[in-house]
Amino acid sequence: MKGSKIAYKPVGIALGMVSGMLAGAAFKQTWKLIEGEGDAPDALDEDRPWRQILLAAAVQGAIFAVVKAAVERSGAQATRRVTGTWPA
Repeated sequence: MKGSKIAYKPVGIALGMVSGMLAGAAFKQTWKLIEGEGDAPDALDEDRPWRQILLAAAVQGAIFAVVKAAVERSGAQATRRVTGTWPA
């Protein structure tokens, strides 16, 4: 395993945590715009209809995937600028 890949591991873990927090905040704001409610439904929320639960899950998944990809890509580019090698 390359040294740059080993050195990137702690950075990747930290970036993963940051991306999770950013995605969570973005999802909360997006859900307020979509449904005008404060809390998104949970799959076990008995009082919410299927449509609302599945919509929330789809939106949340899309936001998390986009934020994760953007943060990971930015981290890899920053690592290349600092070390001269791509971390993967």
